[in-house]
Amino acid sequence: MNSRDSADAVVVGAGVIGSAIALELARAGRRVVVVDRASGAGQGSTSASSAVIRYNFSTLAGVTTAWEAQFCWSAWAGHLGHDVGALARFERSGLVMLDVEAAPRAGWLPLFDEVGVPYEEWDTATLLERVPALAAGRFWPPKRIDDEAFWAEPAGTLGAVHTPDAGYVTDPQLAARNLAAAAAAEGAAFRFRATVCGVASRAGRVDAVVLADGTELVTPVVVNAAGPWSGRINELAGVGADFTIGVRPLRQEVAHVRAPEGYHPPGGVGPAVADMDLGTYFRGEVGGGLLVGGTEPACDPLHWLDDPDEASPHPTMAVFEAQVTRAARRLPGLRVPNRARGVVGVYDAADDWTPIYDRTALPGFYVAMGTSGNQFKNAPVVGRLMATLIDAVEAGADHDRDPVRYRGVHTGLEIDLGAFSRKRERNTGSSGTVLG
Repeated sequence: MNSRDSADAVVVGAGVIGSAIALELARAGRRVVVVDRASGAGQGSTSASSAVIRYNFSTLAGVTTAWEAQFCWSAWAGHLGHDVGALARFERSGLVMLDVEAAPRAGWLPLFDEVGVPYEEWDTATLLERVPALAAGRFWPPKRIDDEAFWAEPAGTLGAVHTPDAGYVTDPQLAARNLAAAAAAEGAAFRFRATVCGVASRAGRVDAVVLADGTELVTPVVVNAAGPWSGRINELAGVGADFTIGVRPLRQEVAHVRAPEGYHPPGGVGPAVADMDLGTYFRGEVGGGLLVGGTEPACDPLHWLDDPDEASPHPTMAVFEAQVTRAARRLPGLRVPNRARGVVGVYDAADDWTPIYDRTALPGFYVAMGTSGNQFKNAPVVGRLMATLIDAVEAGADHDRDPVRYRGVHTGLEIDLGAFSRKRERNTGSSGTVLG
């Protein structure tokens, strides 16, 4: 039996991005309904995030957004504005970005200077002094571990850039649940186990979201924040023909191992390390753990999916061994276990690894997609970017011709939302990896 409900805005997806958008739309006084096919907030891609909070991006808008978001994470309870129970926690462990030919520091440190992100430039001696568990060899380019060249002696040594204010969020799924709970406290309604099967339009603009159980959610505004399913939702809405940036689901794995002795300082957590020189990144955890992921080196085939539901949820020994063995070249004390342990996620990967936060050709239908595994850190601000964009466009602004700008609450810096346009030129400054 069909039923009809109404809302001022429907958000498709209750991950960390969708929940943040719902919170800001509800704060602005809209009646918001969030629909998600899972049984709770943050159970999709968000739950597999490494949740690294860093500021290294290839665009001014990317760095500015990440730096603004840092202040939200550092005062999380204040950002939420409501008592939502147990809170996700930001651990300030710092991040070490090792030098790499593909993304030289001269290309992005000027952005840090412009935004005001504190950093330290380390030579090899400083790197080894500050993180004694690391080896400083230069291995570029990354190689497969079954390539004899992988085991060759390094050709020189590396320095690094250290950002002391970086770190990670302890529980990414809990962060999404926190945002959803705060949105609910502002009046947003969440419908879980709800699959979108249609997007209706009338008189040239979006009119309703149709659920598989027959429910019609009549609304003038829809935000597609469906992660790896966002392409499917766009097809239902008939949008995407004018996008210059493509988006595809990409299966990824993150390994969980024990950190080697000396990586974690006494009573603390060792710094996250971005190591494109070897094609990997890793970050510590309270309790002595280490998460190890990949940075999509050219030597590795990418696991693209036609259907995100086809992704096997089990980590594979081949990927686990490759990632941890690479990390072990950088952390000589790291053991490579003979059993794969970790998590599997699916990225909503954009061609240039830069997200799309934009309107579409269908009036009232907006997208927050192509988050490429690197936008968890920006979620609190993305909610505000999208709310600002929606308010402006619904009031008549021509965002395609004159991009909307958002001024950060904490930094006072402007973010040009045109940098996240669906019609932008491809970001040629991107590293071509999850690091953006």
